[in-house]
Amino acid sequence: MTTMLGVSLAGRDVLLVGGGSVTARRLQRFLDDGADVRIVSPELCDDVRELVDTHVVAWTSRRARYSDIGGAWLVHVATGDIRVDADIAAECERRRILCVNASDGAHGTARLTAETRAGDVVVGVMSDAGVDPGRAAHLRDEIGTMLREGRLPLRRRRARAAGRVDLVGGGPGPADLMTVRGRRLLAEADVVIADRLGPTDVLTELDPGVEIIDVGKQPGNHPVPQQAINDLLVEHARAGKRVVRLKGGDPFVYGRGGEEVIACRAAGIPVEVVPGLTSIVSVPAAAGIPVTHRGVSASVHVVNGQAEITGATLAAIADDAVTTVVLMGVAALPRLVHAAIAAGAPIHRPVAIVESGHTPRQRTTRTTLGSVVDDAAAAGVQNPAVIVIGEVAHPDLLMPHLASAESALTRTGDPHR
Repeated sequence: MTTMLGVSLAGRDVLLVGGGSVTARRLQRFLDDGADVRIVSPELCDDVRELVDTHVVAWTSRRARYSDIGGAWLVHVATGDIRVDADIAAECERRRILCVNASDGAHGTARLTAETRAGDVVVGVMSDAGVDPGRAAHLRDEIGTMLREGRLPLRRRRARAAGRVDLVGGGPGPADLMTVRGRRLLAEADVVIADRLGPTDVLTELDPGVEIIDVGKQPGNHPVPQQAINDLLVEHARAGKRVVRLKGGDPFVYGRGGEEVIACRAAGIPVEVVPGLTSIVSVPAAAGIPVTHRGVSASVHVVNGQAEITGATLAAIADDAVTTVVLMGVAALPRLVHAAIAAGAPIHRPVAIVESGHTPRQRTTRTTLGSVVDDAAAAGVQNPAVIVIGEVAHPDLLMPHLASAESALTRTGDPHR
């Protein structure tokens, strides 16, 4: 039987005997652990020499002697000569010094696991009998993927002295459009403070002990004010909990993420931001609309539909080479269109409204600036929706062979589209 131990080598003497390819693979790992590494070998391969030249590594250019072992916490032997490796391993055994015999791992007093990390979790894989590094590495990679994707239970079970907050951008909705880091942080969370939009389905996959707080806003209905959300973040983090603020899209794109970061930092709470796939580009993409396209649109103007209409926005809508993307703009659409046309924007400018992008309820209404208000009303367009104004919204842009059929349906605002 083999017992696995987590051993800290930081600041401790580690002797590597041999300077070949095996040493090259292992040396960086010891350096990453903060070990004080010594190498004894007549020669070094190029990879080892490069690491020796760029790190503080002592190299003695000769064959190893038993005296070299003195003072080492761990010895790693990989000379390429099985008899030499066995002799050094035996001497380590006599001196009660742990030794990794890379030529025959089953006969050393220690083995290196195939490691994978996710946050502060380290998982090591090795064979209990015999040596099969290929199998261990393959299993490590599979476990690593599951850890990084948040598919294994990562939540801590012991209380912590200090909590923290992670603002996680959840993207437009589907869980598989979240970042890997975001999924992992959710798996580590004690408390999730979630918006109405975004990948809410992943909440059902969390540990039953995770507290989920719904602070979702709807148009005209903000049941939990922003200050109360800020207070929740600080309160739970101060209680030593790992808090994830799960948002739709990206935390810093009309998500008030900046305000939440300021609140956490003012309270002395560690906080980090995990970007998310913003609906500015992802929702139009779901409808086959690129927000930029060579020879058509070289820039993007983003508008908060709930804000005041600016001259910059009106100029962008009138510019043939600019794509204007309006978020939260369904209610403001008549006011925006009237102002744009009055400012000289052409009534034939293509417009697309993409509702509930990346969900089974997704629907696209394609029309023009002069007709969009009537077409949106006829179709019963509702939030969440992203409005794209510009030549990239023209149905002929990417799918000319489908344009006529699609236009016939979408211009009338067919509610079954």
